[in-house]
Amino acid sequence: MSSTGSEYTTAIGSRITRSFDSLLEGRSIGRFQILIIGVCAVIAMVDGFDTQVIALAATPIAQQFGSNVADFGPIFGIGLFGGLVGAIVFGLVGDRFGRKPALLISVAIVAIGSLATPFTDSTTTLFIVRFITGLGLGGALPSVISLTSEYAPVRRRAATVALMFCGFPLGAVVGGLLSTVLIPASGWASVFWLGGLVPVILIPIIVFAIPESVRFLSMRSDKSALARVLKRLRLPEDLAATIEPAAAESRAPLPSLFTQGRAVGTLVLWVILLLSLLMTYFLTNWIPIIAVQNGLDVRTGILGAVMLNLGSIVGSIVLGRFVRARPTTTIVAGYLLGAIAIVAIGQAAHSAPGLLVTTFLAGFFAIGAQLCTVGLCATFYSDALRATGVGSAMGIARLGAILGPVIGGVLLAAGVATPVVFVVIGVVSVLAALAMLVMGLVVLRRRRVATVPAVAVAHA
Repeated sequence: MSSTGSEYTTAIGSRITRSFDSLLEGRSIGRFQILIIGVCAVIAMVDGFDTQVIALAATPIAQQFGSNVADFGPIFGIGLFGGLVGAIVFGLVGDRFGRKPALLISVAIVAIGSLATPFTDSTTTLFIVRFITGLGLGGALPSVISLTSEYAPVRRRAATVALMFCGFPLGAVVGGLLSTVLIPASGWASVFWLGGLVPVILIPIIVFAIPESVRFLSMRSDKSALARVLKRLRLPEDLAATIEPAAAESRAPLPSLFTQGRAVGTLVLWVILLLSLLMTYFLTNWIPIIAVQNGLDVRTGILGAVMLNLGSIVGSIVLGRFVRARPTTTIVAGYLLGAIAIVAIGQAAHSAPGLLVTTFLAGFFAIGAQLCTVGLCATFYSDALRATGVGSAMGIARLGAILGPVIGGVLLAAGVATPVVFVVIGVVSVLAALAMLVMGLVVLRRRRVATVPAVAVAHA
């Protein structure tokens, strides 16, 4: 038996078996792997693009439908709920029939949903189409995670998945910048034509250029397909006969998250992430609309959303450097400073320079702290509990992502003044800070926490 940090190669009688991971170790990431990771990153960009453009197009859509823009809270929320359903359903489909078919179907659903959006003529039909689009976007998530992680060397796997998921905020930034040009020039439908065209282009690329999950191929003992994968990786094809399926990721029972002193930590992490995503998705969906309602032009409202996403990217990197040594102090400070910036958005919503500065700071501190919290969640649990712990935390957090846009719609429909609305959301960030303080004083002080990743996946 030979190993490199873990068991990779095993002799059974005269037959040598290997894990696919062992073949990638010690090798640089090649062009074929870059292609796979790049396509997955583009799919993540499509997700970020779609999430942002529906918020940016909401005002002109409401004007065309003759409806109140405050009624769009459920429309924003249903897309996120569709993503939750899609991730569950297509995760099961991928396990049964392969990641590639699940990814193809998901991307096709996104294309159909986006291209159908310009044909909607009421909030009811738009509500249905947004659910369908969210179903596809959420459905693609398990496949892009699996493909990216499996084709990256083990030692670079976490960083590679995190880098791939930077496509989401990047897609939101691109969506914002393109919307400043397309919506005034060609109408709101143009951004959805573009959002549907990209998935259409991706479909043949996925069919002809992207391989199936290696785990799935090895479980099916499809040695010919494994040989083709090895050839594209410039590895000896005859090694396909020796590849054995990797061990399935362990998934502990949910009650185990509440045993051996983990109950408080588990519950507090759930609260922090739920509040974080509630805050994040409120800001993402409502900042462009509120800016326009306060007398700013559409372009400025869109740029406000762009600055929010740019701030989150920069903040996750900068705060990630400090959170390794002082997780509690860094995350609490991020949420508190983020709360101040969020309240300031409400005061500066009538000023273009003020809006751009405050939205950047809100993204930097509040959303940056959220991304660090996801990393902390990953290090809180042992290897045997990590899949269950992180999965359950992000599932609970999705409820906050759904509630955030809906709560925004309720507040605006009730005629609550803009400064008060942002005070409410600022309080949410303060509550997240207080919950993190409890986490640090009650839980983390009792244990030694492993290093927190600098960049973590925030909308899995």
